[in-house]
Amino acid sequence: MSIVLLFIIGAAAGLIATRMMRIEANLITTIAIGVLGALIGGLVLRFLLTVTGWMAGFVGAVLGAMLLIWLWRQYGAK
Repeated sequence: MSIVLLFIIGAAAGLIATRMMRIEANLITTIAIGVLGALIGGLVLRFLLTVTGWMAGFVGAVLGAMLLIWLWRQYGAK
């Protein structure tokens, strides 16, 4: 996946994940959450389910971003 595509998918996934988890974050944080979520979720989803394609990566990115937000709420934002 190219770097530009990673940022575009990460930004979209971060936006969706922050809205679904009901947190307010600035643009840089939203993109960072999405990109890290894309890396985490995409790798885990592809490894566990052996699903390929951009849609699996996008779903994995949203799930990974949501996991990252949950972990941040539980252990980092106190």
